[in-house]
Amino acid sequence: MIWKPQEGSQYVFLTCPIYEVLYEGTRGPGKTDALLMDFAQDCGKGFGPAWRGILFRESYPQLTDIIAKTKKWFYAFFPQAKYNGGDHTWTWPDGEQLLLRFIDSEDDYWNYHGHEFPWIAFEELTNWPTDVCYDVMKGCNRSSTQGMPRKYRATANPYGPGHNWVKAYFIDPAPAGKVISDEKGLGRDRVRIHGSIFENKVLLKADPDYLRTLQTIKDPNRRKAWLGGSWDITAGGALDDLWDERYHFIPPFAISRSWKVDRSFDWGSSRPFSVGWWAESDGTEIQIKRNGDLITKSYPAGSIFRIAEWYGWNGTADKGCKMLSANIAVGIKKIETNFAFEVKPGPADNSIFDAQEGTSIADEMARQAIKWGKSDKSPGSRVAGLERIRTFLEASAKDQPELPGLYVFNTCNHFKRTVPVLPRDKRKFDDVDTNAEDHIYDDTRYRLMKHEYYGGMREYLGF
Repeated sequence: MIWKPQEGSQYVFLTCPIYEVLYEGTRGPGKTDALLMDFAQDCGKGFGPAWRGILFRESYPQLTDIIAKTKKWFYAFFPQAKYNGGDHTWTWPDGEQLLLRFIDSEDDYWNYHGHEFPWIAFEELTNWPTDVCYDVMKGCNRSSTQGMPRKYRATANPYGPGHNWVKAYFIDPAPAGKVISDEKGLGRDRVRIHGSIFENKVLLKADPDYLRTLQTIKDPNRRKAWLGGSWDITAGGALDDLWDERYHFIPPFAISRSWKVDRSFDWGSSRPFSVGWWAESDGTEIQIKRNGDLITKSYPAGSIFRIAEWYGWNGTADKGCKMLSANIAVGIKKIETNFAFEVKPGPADNSIFDAQEGTSIADEMARQAIKWGKSDKSPGSRVAGLERIRTFLEASAKDQPELPGLYVFNTCNHFKRTVPVLPRDKRKFDDVDTNAEDHIYDDTRYRLMKHEYYGGMREYLGF
């Protein structure tokens, strides 16, 4: 026997009938081998050239280990199969093909648009900081041949830039082995299969010291992820080590009339726009509900509360609604008519001040009586902005804060959905990944850097 699935997760993965499957867990259960065999098991079954698969890594250099494993197994199983190293493609005698490719951004999708791939797989899914590439390729997972299997497969370890979105999509909704179904019946079923290194008898016999190697990893979160397969870790995101819903996500309360209230704005059209309304404490006591009772509480002066938001998306993550700027201004005015306090202009994405044919987005909004100040876009402001948000989150993650902190009303669900899970930029670790859904983060950053630009805002508004 050249290769057979080991009992446990490998066998379950290879026999799973569910359309979308994530094979996740510790390092070492044999996920990559099982992924390759999942495609190979349908070769030679009469589908011929219609059985086409594509396996993705984030970059070509990351394909090295996969290429080596395909050569090890495919030549042994299929002596007549041929590998083209020029374009990283396997071709079987009957015409089946497996393409080994990279996809780094949504733009790369257009290399495959219009193609039919009944088998699509992603190796090390947590390497992708967002779900965009994983999601967009579903449009190619099809076949015009009747009876053709259609499979969407992935492997992943906990940890990595995409830890949080993978956890939200596959891990949090259901335990391992339990099928996740779309409540509205519109989507396809998905499931995760958990694998453990202790299942891999072949590896443990060949390299009995590998477990000790994993135990020597200094980073406790990485050790829990790779040795224990735990998803309940801090995964190196920009904010997830500080975000604590118990302290930061709070019920709304009546804003004191002595507090300052303003708004911030991140412009978007094809991508979402974001408007955030903020209240800044002056130390005045307010009343909040706790366990059904009203209690009196004060927050340090300068504490910032996100009290409302308007997120301009089309219902799909990171896709904008393409609303005209004048209509956004009208919408802002309508929302603010429901507030019992005056809203001051606040900072906005500086791109709205760029004039095209003599008119800017800021001009269009000003015609509707919605004005903005400029945000801080000075050199180093992005790094300083992340540090400012982290500082405020850390200050507020306690029962009796002594310094100004950042709080979010629990009606601001888009903040909760997008901001705490933002990954860091892999190349600029002191910034967030700008390919992620960072629009609410940006409007928050503008607001927390307010004192950096306030003089410019006063000049713009004519104060």
